[in-house]
Amino acid sequence: MATGAPQGAPTPRGVAGPDPDADREWSLDELADAYAYPDPLPAGASWLRANMVSSLDGAGQHDGRSQPLSSAADMRVFGTLRALADVVIVGAETVRQEGYRPARAREAFAERRKAAGQGPAPVIAVVTASMELDFSLPLFTEPLVPTLVLTGAAASPERRAEAERAGVEVVIAGDGREVQPLEAVAALAERGLRRQLTEGGPRLLGQFVAAGVLDEMCLSLSPTMTAGGAQRIAGGPSIAVPQRFSVASVLEQDGFLFTRYRRI
Repeated sequence: MATGAPQGAPTPRGVAGPDPDADREWSLDELADAYAYPDPLPAGASWLRANMVSSLDGAGQHDGRSQPLSSAADMRVFGTLRALADVVIVGAETVRQEGYRPARAREAFAERRKAAGQGPAPVIAVVTASMELDFSLPLFTEPLVPTLVLTGAAASPERRAEAERAGVEVVIAGDGREVQPLEAVAALAERGLRRQLTEGGPRLLGQFVAAGVLDEMCLSLSPTMTAGGAQRIAGGPSIAVPQRFSVASVLEQDGFLFTRYRRI
């Protein structure tokens, strides 16, 4: 990957010119430094970043999945962002479509996580209003660290009880059926899960944007075109005034641009 020096988190910049190391694959340590969370975070505060991939023509998925837009380099960034997070927040539909499995411990990041006071792998937190989840899936039965389910206070008592019988911790983050983004972020932070990462889907990301709680956007721009009517990376409610973000860093490899923006 290229564009900017790998030492430390890149300073704000646009895309740089040709780099003599452009064909070199960045190490995981260099990527971890480049994508480090703000340190230290203010006492009690959290930092929510999103990681999504988009085609050149704005598609956030192809045939309902993001994988066709991805690449080996994109998956290295994906794995690095997970390895830095305390918690990965994901919508139930994305769990179903993408076949989510538990996050795994990765030896390459073990010392870094230990030094940061983190467990061996991030917690997966599934956002759902309906609670229509298969609690027999490995995501719930085989996690290295217990998977959480975020739902509203008015969610089905029967489904909540089923989750709890399966050993899944249900976290209430909203008075109605829907999860409220502000309450979700706060509830996770109260559990010490302050370095937060969302992988969507588009509806969940749109809700975070509309609520004004998204601090950082990590967007992989895939050198692909899909045409058709594929969904964008963010959907859900519209907002009155577009939110502005500033460029934090831009990396490149194999035609992919790995951009990082922070809310102004």
